Amino acid sequence: MPYSLVSAATLGFDLVRLQGGRAVADVLLAGLGADADALRRVAAAHPCRGLTVEERQQSAVRGRKAREMAASVPHMRSAASAGDRAAVLVAQLEQGTIGDAPTLERLLRDDVLGPEHTAAAELGDDERDEAVSVLADAAVGYWAAGVLPPLVRRELTGAFDRSLERGELTVPAVGADLGPAAVELAALLEALRGLDRSGRAAWRAAVDEGRPQQRPWAAAMHEASWAAHVSGRTRVLAAAQLHAVQAFLDGGFDLHDGAAGVWNAVAGCVQGVAMSDLVDEASLAVLRAPWARVTEAH
Repeated sequence: MPYSLVSAATLGFDLVRLQGGRAVADVLLAGLGADADALRRVAAAHPCRGLTVEERQQSAVRGRKAREMAASVPHMRSAASAGDRAAVLVAQLEQGTIGDAPTLERLLRDDVLGPEHTAAAELGDDERDEAVSVLADAAVGYWAAGVLPPLVRRELTGAFDRSLERGELTVPAVGADLGPAAVELAALLEALRGLDRSGRAAWRAAVDEGRPQQRPWAAAMHEASWAAHVSGRTRVLAAAQLHAVQAFLDGGFDLHDGAAGVWNAVAGCVQGVAMSDLVDEASLAVLRAPWARVTEAH
């Protein structure tokens, strides 16, 4: 299944279950928020700058081999294949991703830094390609961190990491760029980051209580995504979901929570808050229900 900014919650479902998922969110957020000067500095950090033609060819070969290794990240199609249906489904959700490294790279190249990124459009073609390559390499490297040898992973992520360390590129903090509901979104994300054991238990209980609403939840998520699309706020909503990935992991939720429905509940709450001015009340009630249950329990 291809990723898109419209379905950033689906991407988040994979990121919260991957070893390097938080870092992938960093890369994508940095790309979404970068201005033209930052992208020029990233382009200047491209590891092939100053290399001979032969050295560039060797680097390209190493990049292709790294991406071949990245293909070994378990996918839903291959994660589990035996046992009773319920056990197989749980195993697939815990072990396998919906997307893969190539779909992630296309998301970064075509959506995050694609035609709608006005700052990227200010760069010349070669310079833009270098900036995109630095970010794409980092996204793939962190995506496949669980299967890549450390040296290979560092070769892919090194230029991005150095750009962050030097302050040439930044990962945007939660702020006003999250649209009309930025204040409420910041409060939700801060609450997630500060969860303790009882707080995580409350979210799990809220998820269990809301399982009968699975179908209405899917329809409500679609309505909110469509509202973001038609209002030109797709990138804003995607940024909110990527911040939610970080808050989810900072709050101590684990791979099982991601697979068992807690991420979907969090993503729905983020979707509902972010698009609360454009989505009908019934859909908002479904999306925000888990947070309402959690706050009532406390």
